[in-house]
Amino acid sequence: RAQRLREILIGYSTGPRGPIVSIEAMAPPPQDDITAVIPEIVDDDAISPKDAQVSPKAGQIASPKAMEEGEKAKPAKYFPLWKLALVALPQLGVQVTWCFIGPNAAPYMLHLGVGPSLATLNNIAGPITGFFTGPIVGAWSDRLTSRFGRRRPIILAGLVSTWVAGVLFSAADHMFEDSTGKIAFAVPMYWIMDVTINILQTPYRALVSDLATKEQQIPMQVIFVFFMAIGNMIGYSIMKIWDVPAFHMLKLMLIICTLNTICIAIQFMVAKEEPLKRVEGEKANCCSPVVSVFKSLRGMPRLLYHLAFVQCLVWIGNTAWTYYASQWFADSVYQGDQHAPAGSEKKLRYAQGMDDFSTSGQLRSGLQLLSALVIIALLMKTKLRPRLIYAPCILIGAVVSFLAGFVVGHMATFAMLCFVLSIMPETGSFAIPFGLVATLNKRAEEEGKQVSTALQMALLNCCVTVGQQVCHMVLAIIEEHLPLEKALPCVFILAGVAHTLGGTSALCLDDKPA
Repeated sequence: RAQRLREILIGYSTGPRGPIVSIEAMAPPPQDDITAVIPEIVDDDAISPKDAQVSPKAGQIASPKAMEEGEKAKPAKYFPLWKLALVALPQLGVQVTWCFIGPNAAPYMLHLGVGPSLATLNNIAGPITGFFTGPIVGAWSDRLTSRFGRRRPIILAGLVSTWVAGVLFSAADHMFEDSTGKIAFAVPMYWIMDVTINILQTPYRALVSDLATKEQQIPMQVIFVFFMAIGNMIGYSIMKIWDVPAFHMLKLMLIICTLNTICIAIQFMVAKEEPLKRVEGEKANCCSPVVSVFKSLRGMPRLLYHLAFVQCLVWIGNTAWTYYASQWFADSVYQGDQHAPAGSEKKLRYAQGMDDFSTSGQLRSGLQLLSALVIIALLMKTKLRPRLIYAPCILIGAVVSFLAGFVVGHMATFAMLCFVLSIMPETGSFAIPFGLVATLNKRAEEEGKQVSTALQMALLNCCVTVGQQVCHMVLAIIEEHLPLEKALPCVFILAGVAHTLGGTSALCLDDKPA
């Protein structure tokens, strides 16, 4: 008994705020779910959890400075990459959603009776809503004091609202008989659906960043790209179920929403958040997140501004391939017609073009998966700078974009090859910039600086939306003057110019290690 009492008491040290329990003596056993390990405390005035990092070893005395630093944050348990990967799994579901919605939104609007130019212009819904929704939701996510955590309540709200908006949008073709009613209902629901998907996806990366160490930040961002590749593979495979996916939107949307629900259920079973405590005297109001967005622009690292500029350029090009490659295959390469009579040659050509688009999309996803693994290997096993990986990825996109605009014509196999290789800029843009931001913030957090990871990642996403909007608007203007099959190659020329400028600028990124 005396020996046991000595072993217990040796774990204590005395400080100005009362007795402190060291981790060695009183830490609780590890748990399977992802949550911070918080030591037991003796009373209300005892040490805050971060003292686990600065508390003395048995028999030593804690300094007052160590105890003051211990009040600022909580220690994070180290989690292997496979557990963090389960937390990142919903990225797969949301990528299936974007992979399906992107190339099929305009054909679906054409099916409802909208003209080509207006169908293209309607695609600006995603960039516009994403530009505002992402930062605002990111700010709310950083400040939320729900007892269920900061990120998960927003993810759940996004999932429920996406179910509602997605089903209503895709059901417009069945709810109304006349084209006017279908269009009047589908257009606003499309905008609402884009808002809900942005709400759903914004906290994903931030939740993973909260739980990962500094060394795991860039590898985890590449794992996100890994899941995006699998998501794209599933998305393109779903499109092959029917010859013309736009005619079966409701059934496909139900499949996609169900998949998102399963992924989020797995995430919630693994990730357990510690609630954020509200600061006493702080007044919360509906404008606080918006104010935080503008305040966050001040004092950001110069690297973030440079990355933002590169992202804008890269996503002008990426958007051309993501949104309009399906129409390029069906209308320009195969010279088909979506509105041709069933069984006609033009209708059959259109279906063949969509099938080749889906097949090359599957191959494209395979290349994305392979390239993501190569990128993570280069980042973890070599000292190669991120910019020297990112820039070549972008420049590959420039080459294939110019080929699509000037050379491909009606050569279907060549078109498939170009589409497959066009994934390289997207792979790099989702892996390296977000990883650099996460690493910068983790370093700043360790230095005791205030950071807002979700907000900064949302702002980086804003730059993606700027590039998307430029691409949509330029193509809509071109379609006012040229028929659809002639206008689509022009947007790939624009993509080639944007990727060339973006790749050149990426070579100048200041990514020196601290």
